Parts: sequence; structure tokens; C-alpha cells
Amino acid sequence: MLDHDLASFDRHHVWHAFTQMQEYEPLLIERGEGCWLVDTEGHRYLDGSASMWCNVHGHRHPRLDAALAAQAAKVAHTTNLGLSNPTSVEFARRLVEIAPAGLEKVFFSADGSSAIEAALKMAFQYWLQADPPRPSRTKFIAIGEAYHGDTLGAIGVGGVDRFTAMFAPLTFEAIRLPSPGGPCPHTGRPAPSLDESLAALEKILEVHQGTVAAIIMEPLVQMAAGIYVHPPGFLRGVRERTARHDVLLILDEVATGFGRTGTMFACEQEGVSPDLLCLAKGLTAGYLPMAATLATARIWNAFLGTHADRRTFFHGHTYGGNPLAAAVGIASLDVFRDERVLDSLPAKIARLQEHASRLAQLDHVGAVRQCGLVAGLDLVADKAAGTAYPWQEKRGTLACLAARKHGALLRQLGDTVVLMPPLSISLDEIDHLAAAAEAGIRDITA
Repeated sequence: MLDHDLASFDRHHVWHAFTQMQEYEPLLIERGEGCWLVDTEGHRYLDGSASMWCNVHGHRHPRLDAALAAQAAKVAHTTNLGLSNPTSVEFARRLVEIAPAGLEKVFFSADGSSAIEAALKMAFQYWLQADPPRPSRTKFIAIGEAYHGDTLGAIGVGGVDRFTAMFAPLTFEAIRLPSPGGPCPHTGRPAPSLDESLAALEKILEVHQGTVAAIIMEPLVQMAAGIYVHPPGFLRGVRERTARHDVLLILDEVATGFGRTGTMFACEQEGVSPDLLCLAKGLTAGYLPMAATLATARIWNAFLGTHADRRTFFHGHTYGGNPLAAAVGIASLDVFRDERVLDSLPAKIARLQEHASRLAQLDHVGAVRQCGLVAGLDLVADKAAGTAYPWQEKRGTLACLAARKHGALLRQLGDTVVLMPPLSISLDEIDHLAAAAEAGIRDITA
């Protein structure tokens, strides 16, 4: 098919995620080069959203390409149900080596939502099979405005109403802890302080004593909530209280893991090791779908027994442990090590911070939040009054579309414009990204 025929078919037949298809205008990306993407008409765009927050080392990295080709020459896929393959076993070993202390068991799945579903079910089943069993532990605590994926279990612990409210009758409802990273979107109530947040958690744990299976949260920053950055000490405080009440801690590092916040895993920055750790997105540097749920030996042991005991984790995915994805994941960890990716981040984070501070001075930019190599810029109608634009005007969407004309692909969260490039971005490319974001915002707020 010719390019215009493909665009027409895309417009009328391909159902895009989180996209109103009646308003969709096709943009077909044909190839990538480093941090840049090129469409079918030859236009170049800086990948300012890391291809939905998953690209780490840029597009067409030679070492990742070579690892993918080498594995394809052996075998593309074998099931992980009841057998394995050397590449996936090696990848699991490498993950255990770099994971926070105590996370020794690796369950592979296909995407972030799948990793969350596995963790929720593991936590629930664990208490049924613990020694002694505690079947009353069936509830989950989640942070306000949390986003953990779109499958039904993930919706149950999700708190972004526009994504979850419609489907609430199909799932369960988590106990909500107000987010310390942002104001309540319904009441406008300011974000609680660190002490208030931890006191609220302590009260929840006391009121629901003996009935909570786990708390689930993103460490340091809630990404899809709108880049809500938690106050220092919150994660550590949560871990201390869950340990005291013997409640499992599930950390969702689907978006925060693999260098995004400046360390390999965000939880490292507060010295926290969870009971369950969910990984995806950057797990394969954005090359192939893969996710992993890491667990402690304590949880693993509760699932051991004979066939007659029926303690097995009856949950799985066809492509879990896919060797192609595992091969690229191993190569990505090699790149992290050999190219000293984490060592390069402080300068890039500082440069992004300089631009974020400058963009905060624009007439229609309100709050600006940053954690590591990600920043969120809130667009507002009246800066002095803090008045938001009517949501129907979709200013965030329009700003990101306008930024395309200035050479960058961005993704919005409502009226929050998000800057989240690959970790391999250069300082000059960060300058370009910020300039394109500024131009797009000026275009639609003039």
C-alpha cells in the first residue's frame, strides 16, 4: 500500500489506545535513529516521550539490534509453562543481581498491567497459604490518583477516574490513601504533608488491622497521575509501617525503573526493598513487550508443595519469558554497565531542571514537577488565580500536537505536558526538546 493508503486505513480501521478515533489524524513513524523518529514523509521528531516511556538507549542501538538478531537465529519463542530457555534464565539471574535485596524470584509476563495483576494475585494467594493461613487479608491499599494499568485488577487499585470509574462494577475497590504528591483533583484539597500522609496510613492500617493483604504504590513519583512527586521520606515511612503491621509492599516500578529517576530503581534512593517489585517498559529498553514481577523467598515458599496441595500459582502468559525479549534485556543491562548510563544522568537531569524552571515562568504554565529525567508542566488559563482550562478544550493535547511542528513528539496527561525522553538523550537534544515544548505551549496559549 502507498503511504496515503496506509494513513487512510490507519485512520479508519486501526483502533488506537487512549485515542478518540473520530478526531485522530494519522502519523506513521517509519524508522528511528538514536533519540529521533522519522515519519513516512521524512519528517524528523525528537522522541520526547521515549515511545511511551519505555525507550532507554535510543532507537536502533547496535548492541540491542545484534542481540535480537543473534537470538532469532536460535529460537524466537518457547513456552515458559513447565520448561524454560537459557536466555530467559540468564536474564532472570541478571535481574536478581541488580534488584533490591531479598528479591530472588522472577515471574515473567508481557506488559506492565500483567506484572501488576500477577503481584496482586500473588499477594492475595500468599495469605491463603501462609503459615499460618490468614484468609481475612483480602484488601489492598493504593495511593490516591494511582495508575497501575488498565486490566481489571489494575483498575481496582487505580485511582484516575477517567480511566477507571466506568469499569468499577467489574472489579474491587482499594482503600485509598490521599496522595502526598498532588492536590485532590475532585475537591482541590492541597496535598497532605509527609507527616499527615504517614499518619493517615497508620490509621488505615489500624482500622483495617488483619484484613490488608498489601499496599501498592509507585516509588518517589506517580507518573500517569500527572508526575506527582512524593516528599522525601514517604516511601521509607510506608515501608516501616507496612513492616510493623505485617502488610506486603508492592512497588510498581514499571515507569520509574531502569534509570528514569536517576538510579536503576527508584526505591534505591530511600533504601527500600519491597516484597514484590513490578517491572516492564524499560525492562527491554523499549524493544519488545516483556514484564517481570520479582518476589521474596518468603512469598515463593508459600506456593511450594505437591500437586495434591494445589498451592501452585495458577496464572501465566503465552509470551512470558520470551527469549527474544530476554536477549535484548540482557544486552540493555550490558549497555547500562559498559556505557555507564547512570553516571551520565546527573548532568542531563540538571539540564532538564534548568529548562523546567525557565518554562515555569511562562504565562500559562502553572505547577512544574520533576523527578529525575521526567518533568510535568501544568497548563493553566489564569496563572495568578490558578484557574485550569476547561477540560473540553484539551489544551495539553493541542500543545503536544503543536510541538510536532517544532520537531518533537510529546505526550500529555490531561493538561499536563510531559517531557520524558530516552536516557541516551544528549544535552543539546534536551535543549531542543525544551524549545519545542515551549513553542508548542506558546502556539496554543497565545
